[in-house]
This record gives sequence, structure tokens and C-alpha cells, in this order.
Amino acid sequence: MTDRHWEHFPHDADVGVRGVGPTREAAFEEAARALTAAIVEPGAVVPRDAVEVACSAPDDEVLLVDWLNALVYEMATRGMLFGDFRVRIEGTTLNATALGEPVDAARHAPAVEVKGATFTELKVHRTEDGAWVAQCVVDV
Repeated sequence: MTDRHWEHFPHDADVGVRGVGPTREAAFEEAARALTAAIVEPGAVVPRDAVEVACSAPDDEVLLVDWLNALVYEMATRGMLFGDFRVRIEGTTLNATALGEPVDAARHAPAVEVKGATFTELKVHRTEDGAWVAQCVVDV
């Protein structure tokens, strides 16, 4: 079984986010965690409030950008941070639950504000060992 994790990769002034997992859903969840980690330590976010997110796109790559941008929108409009995610993908439709809490500037100490996910370095693919990778650059 492939280990799941998130990571950042270097990209000029912006931040590359990458999710890796044994399934496409797990890779999208880890990419979302990497998005959060660009702002705060994901473990510092208490998963007490659930927000439902849904999006559709013509392919996996655009679906990843739409998913991450939906999270950026929800964070901005609700004043929340998300640290845990439950993603379900059927075809090119994603339904997810993002779990988090309102931003507490003193406790969370947000490092940056993510403006949005971009098509730069955008890839969603399966590796030779069967792992799924979902990545793109986010504008900070």
C-alpha cells in the first residue's frame, strides 16, 4: 500500500502543493492538507465544524484546481481553516467534507493568505508504483 502524505515544492514566490496517496481521493485530500499547511500547521486546526464542498470539471487536473479554489473560497467567506478532509470522486464530480474551525489569529498565526490555485505545474496522475499524485502551484 502506498503511503499518503502532503508536501510543498519550490516555485518562485508562490507555493507548490502536492498530495500523494493510494487513491485519487486520498491524493486530493493530501493536496488540500498541503494547501492548509501553506497557511498554518494542519495539526493545529481542530476539525469541529463540517463544510460540504462540491465541484465538477472536465478532467482530473481541472477538478483539482476547482477543489482547492473551492476551499480557498470557503476559508475566505467563512473565516475558517480546514485541517481534515473526506473526498469522494465519481467520474469528474467531487463531493467532500472539509472539517475545521474559525481562524484564531493568536493561536493559528497564519503565515500567508492563499489567493487561489493555478494551472502552473498542474498534474494529477498515477505513478509506476500505483500511487496517485495531485499537484499545482497556489498563488500566495
